[in-house]
Amino acid sequence: MIRQELTHAERVDWLRLARTPQVGPVAFAKLIARYGNAGDALEALPALAAKGGRINALKIVSREEAEAELAATDNFGARILMACEPEYPDLLAVLDPPPPVISVQGRLDPDAAPCCAIVGSRNSSAIGIRFARDVARELGQAGITIVSGLARGIDGAAHTGALDTGTIAVLASGLDHIYPPEHADLHQAIAQQGLLVTESPLGAVPTARDFPRRNRLISGLSLGTVVIEAAMRSGSLITARLAAEQGREVMATPGSPLDPRAKGTNKLIRDGAALIESADDILDILRQAKRPVAAESDTPDYMADTDDEADATVRTRIAELLSPSPVSIDELVRQSGASAGEVHSVLIELELAGRASVLPGGLVQMALQDDPD
Repeated sequence: MIRQELTHAERVDWLRLARTPQVGPVAFAKLIARYGNAGDALEALPALAAKGGRINALKIVSREEAEAELAATDNFGARILMACEPEYPDLLAVLDPPPPVISVQGRLDPDAAPCCAIVGSRNSSAIGIRFARDVARELGQAGITIVSGLARGIDGAAHTGALDTGTIAVLASGLDHIYPPEHADLHQAIAQQGLLVTESPLGAVPTARDFPRRNRLISGLSLGTVVIEAAMRSGSLITARLAAEQGREVMATPGSPLDPRAKGTNKLIRDGAALIESADDILDILRQAKRPVAAESDTPDYMADTDDEADATVRTRIAELLSPSPVSIDELVRQSGASAGEVHSVLIELELAGRASVLPGGLVQMALQDDPD
């Protein structure tokens, strides 16, 4: 995505498009690539949604609503950053695709020093909490900014250890929603000394689907992700998987096979994650890590031509191929017999119609019934 300064009117349109239901980060990027700017994309939304089979009108965020959010965020002492703007964090900007909009509060610059994520179990052990706190403090003293999710357990310990040297808390909620309540003081301290980051607007209370988005931001801001204690089915393992998909380093601490909180980390190590036992182990890996940059010669999947008009038969065929289980867009191209451009065009229409969910990483699935209209 080309970095550029936006006028106030362009920022309002960008925010309107990003906040419109059914416009996920992939659809957003495709719409910007196709129409060149958010204003023209907004005008095209009703027709595209109708082609996808939408019956009720798509609720497009009004200019007044977007203006109100910008003003409220400013009054709160925070900022909204658009993915194309120069102040948007570099490591998020190279994601495929980047989150269209983030809100930030605090003075810490995420591009000023290398970032490393530390995540783990909420129901953590005393030794796990001490290790997370100590490692975060040592990494901070070595010039590393610590990123985590402000949850109970390992997250909170990592933030506490790095509070004096620099830490970033990524939230699933709005900046003004403090969770868990016992982290109110930590939340305030990070807002003053570090940085709070979220994709959600002020006033937003997180739902289940917001936590994977938060996890994607945690790994996306970081050169590497360290997992300290994680059960087999945990958000920390999702963060590790996302880090690997983003080309970032994945590290984990080993633990006793008798402790359920070590099952996930031990599996990560078996699957190729680096085994770490100290801050020095992490620093060695981060020093060798290559900083991700946008590949100008390669066209990301979401930038594929979406101008190929598909007829009703092709649209029906693609919709019938979708299921609740994610499938790759390449597989849809093969099985539908349509061109890549036709498939991408139809997926935009189906997502706007509430019939498909296009996920980062080139996967698509039938939209869940509780997706917002």
